[in-house]
Amino acid sequence: MALPNLQIALDNSSLSEALKSISLAGPVVDIVEAGTILCLQSGMEAVRCLRALYPEKIIVADTKCADAGGTVAQNCREAGADWMTVICCATLPTMKAALKEIEELQVELYGDWTFQQAQQWLNAGITQAIYHQSRDALLAGETWGKKDLEKLRKLIEMGFKVSVTGGLTKDSLALFKELDVYTFITGRGITGAADPNLAAKEFKAEIQRIWG
Repeated sequence: MALPNLQIALDNSSLSEALKSISLAGPVVDIVEAGTILCLQSGMEAVRCLRALYPEKIIVADTKCADAGGTVAQNCREAGADWMTVICCATLPTMKAALKEIEELQVELYGDWTFQQAQQWLNAGITQAIYHQSRDALLAGETWGKKDLEKLRKLIEMGFKVSVTGGLTKDSLALFKELDVYTFITGRGITGAADPNLAAKEFKAEIQRIWG
């Protein structure tokens, strides 16, 4: 299995807070994400700033796009994003339109979706999926379980590069040790730490220990 990437999700409510977090953890992580909250608050200026700071890193715009896929993707690309996200309930034409305008499109898996839909995404040329435990679900007491791991395994076997996110900690990475995870995405696990740089290094070290 390949070594999973580490992605930081900047879901800060202000651009200044996001830039403070990334200035500390940015040199350690592999992928930098302008989170949904940050995109809503600061728009594509957040992506432009992240691209200026890290010209060599992959930049993701977590738009969770549901419509106007081509226009949203073009705006993200022109701001400097390599990848963007689309919500799984978006129509296939919306996804296809976005895919034409951006290097990689990631389907965010929330709520009800089917493996039949997933096969349609693959057939359309979309190879990345993000498996979630949402922030609201975590606050409601839901945790990672066997059913999640089974769904993850099936997505990987189908041919998706699957990223995992949702309340991840360094210690929770071991839950996924049997899976070929493409990327682990964490926000507050790094940005909420007393020392974001050290937290990012600890995540990377644990990934290396398990998958290295």
